[in-house]
Amino acid sequence: MTTTWASDVLPLFLELAAIPSPSGEEEAVADRVREYLRGLGIDSDTDGFGNLLARLPANEEGGQPIFLCAHLDTVPPSGPIEPVVEEGVVTNSAGTILGADDKAAVAVLLEATRLLLAEGRRHAGIELLFTTREETGLEGAFAFDEKRLEAGLGFVYDYSGDVGDIVVGAPSGRALDVLFTGRPAHAGINPEDGRSAIAAAARAISDLRLGRIDDETTANAGLIEGGSALNVVPEHCRLAVEARSRDEEKLATLVQEMLDCFAFAASLSECEVETTIEDKYRGYRLATDDPALLLARTALQRAGFEPRDVLVGGGADANVFNERGLHCVNMANGMTNVHTADEEIAVADLEAMVSVTLELAEAARGSA
Repeated sequence: MTTTWASDVLPLFLELAAIPSPSGEEEAVADRVREYLRGLGIDSDTDGFGNLLARLPANEEGGQPIFLCAHLDTVPPSGPIEPVVEEGVVTNSAGTILGADDKAAVAVLLEATRLLLAEGRRHAGIELLFTTREETGLEGAFAFDEKRLEAGLGFVYDYSGDVGDIVVGAPSGRALDVLFTGRPAHAGINPEDGRSAIAAAARAISDLRLGRIDDETTANAGLIEGGSALNVVPEHCRLAVEARSRDEEKLATLVQEMLDCFAFAASLSECEVETTIEDKYRGYRLATDDPALLLARTALQRAGFEPRDVLVGGGADANVFNERGLHCVNMANGMTNVHTADEEIAVADLEAMVSVTLELAEAARGSA
């Protein structure tokens, strides 16, 4: 469904997308968001982690206040960001990410807010939360004090799917920092005295089950670094490994399997290994009568879309809020090929999500 009254969302998105904001360097785009909100007469507060919170007080009694969330950061771009529109689709002409993940959502929330005020729409109270460092492990959402929110129902627009998709289940994620320690030696003079940490790490990786394990579970070895010089048997090698699953028992089993692989590889290579495990985020599965889920379905239907429940393999800020007892839904906003140079989003989807946002505000009015 396209709209004409939401046409301002496109130039706003193009402007925001062109501002580089890799995780930890969001200040420039946060400044633009603050400036935009000030232009609407809305004050905003920023916490010590850079998360930005703004409020639209209810202008009628009754109903259910809601919060809307998008993240300001992107994965690191490998070049300039030069958004272009061709045949109704926004891409980056410069060969790196576009940043629709998640600046498309930022633009949508700002434009919907402008329309709420400009058209004098009634609502039960809306909070806008723009988080930082989402791409590096939902760090901004974890650092945010959810007690600052007055609303108990939230909506995140951070899923790469068709408008209408609603995430009803997301995985738990664990990260493993693995350090192999061997014994250095001159690679040309006395290599037999060395114990290669890189060889131990390579053996471990070859034994790991990686990629899609089943329809609920994935694993990845994402980073490896080690060694000091070409002619030195490497004393150290570090791996960064992750495991995700929507089934907690499967996740625990997979992580233990990884630990066993590391220990076995270390023993065969006469190396030592030390592993640190970090719970990155906790998974969730929404109940069929979850109030945020019901509102999302209603809003999508009113905007002309058929709601579709989906189960996903990625985490989002919604994981954090659900873990902390809030009702929070992650909704698709039409972005595709995120984190790649082929990232794109249709103008029609930008405008559609403005419509969905306005319908969310409307639906929340009648939800007490």
